[in-house]
Amino acid sequence: MVILFIILIAAVIVVLYFLAIMPALGNKKNREDFFGVFYAHRGLHDNNTEAPENSLAAFRKAVEAGYGMEMDVQITKDEVPVVFHDFTLKRICGKGGKVCDYTWEELKEFRLCASRETIPRFEEVLKLVGGKTPLIIELKVERTNLKTCTVVDALLKEYEGLYCIESFNPLVLMWYKKHHRDVVRGQLSDGFIKSGEFKGVLYHVLQNLMLNWLTKPDFVAYNHKYANVLARRLCHGLYKNLAVAWTIRSQQELERAEKGFDLFIFDSFIPNT
Repeated sequence: MVILFIILIAAVIVVLYFLAIMPALGNKKNREDFFGVFYAHRGLHDNNTEAPENSLAAFRKAVEAGYGMEMDVQITKDEVPVVFHDFTLKRICGKGGKVCDYTWEELKEFRLCASRETIPRFEEVLKLVGGKTPLIIELKVERTNLKTCTVVDALLKEYEGLYCIESFNPLVLMWYKKHHRDVVRGQLSDGFIKSGEFKGVLYHVLQNLMLNWLTKPDFVAYNHKYANVLARRLCHGLYKNLAVAWTIRSQQELERAEKGFDLFIFDSFIPNT
């Protein structure tokens, strides 16, 4: 009787696990629109040139080369959406504080790396791309303030090009699930615990995609170095969810990732086509 009870509990746990990681099972047609191109990470950039990451110059180069592109969007103190990866300005601009500590008027005076490029407004990038190539737009939301979703969505309503939204923050996906289910949305994740960089229950849950039952992502974008995480493999293999690999930095990495992913975000090399 005890053994039967243990088996029953184990079966319930397994079922709950499979339900927890289950992504969206529909909207496949829209996801397929993103096939056929490689995606330049933060534009076709080189931080030692006049086309550093997330700059207008880097996005212009990606458009001219025919690549899709991935970019990062967050909002300023006065709620202007800008394209910038780090929450802090130190690495790229050599300044103290976070993007959200400054107004747009203050931020536009800062230079990216050693170039003459400045932090672009998201609106400027959309005008530059003009629908010529698909976009993977990562929304940078540090905690629970989802104002970024509102202001970005207001601009994208007027944009006629192909785009999708992704974020590490599950709250962003929940916002889009509630307000714009038609927009293709993706859960970003990483081997948080496996890397040894993070600890705790939250990162275990995020690494293993255990909030998919709430967010229902149309795709999962995962650090390709941790492609063997079981939940990621099940999402792709069992549930046939679109799998996006980030960030591929060599042809060898690309060839290895092709076995377990569908779309590829690349950096630091030009993929062989």
